[in-house]
Amino acid sequence: MTMYGLSHCSTCQKAVAALEEAGWQIAFRDVAAEPLSIGERQALLQAFGDRLVNRASLTWRAMSDAERVADPVQMLGARPSVMKRPAIVAGELRLLGWTANVKRALGLSA
Repeated sequence: MTMYGLSHCSTCQKAVAALEEAGWQIAFRDVAAEPLSIGERQALLQAFGDRLVNRASLTWRAMSDAERVADPVQMLGARPSVMKRPAIVAGELRLLGWTANVKRALGLSA
C-alpha cells in the first residue's frame, strides 16, 4: 500500500497507526518533503478527480481567486498541502480521506 500525505498531518498519522496495527505494510510518501512529479499528480487526479483538491483546507482558504482557478496539477505541485489526505493506493483500491467508508474498504472497523 502507498499512502500519500503530509507527515505532520494528524489524520495521516492516525491512518498509518491504525493500518500498521491491522497488519498493513505502508509506504508513506510525504508530498511536501518528497514532491510528486507531474505524472504522479496527473495519475492521482485521474484516480480521484476533483476531490483530490481539498477546498475545505486552510491552504485553500488562504489562496487567491487566481490561484484557485489554476490547473490542479500545477496547484498541487506549488501547494502540496492543498491535497486531500491521505490518498491511498492499495492494489486496485483508490481511497481518499480517512472516513468510515475508507476504513471499511481496508478491512478495519469504523
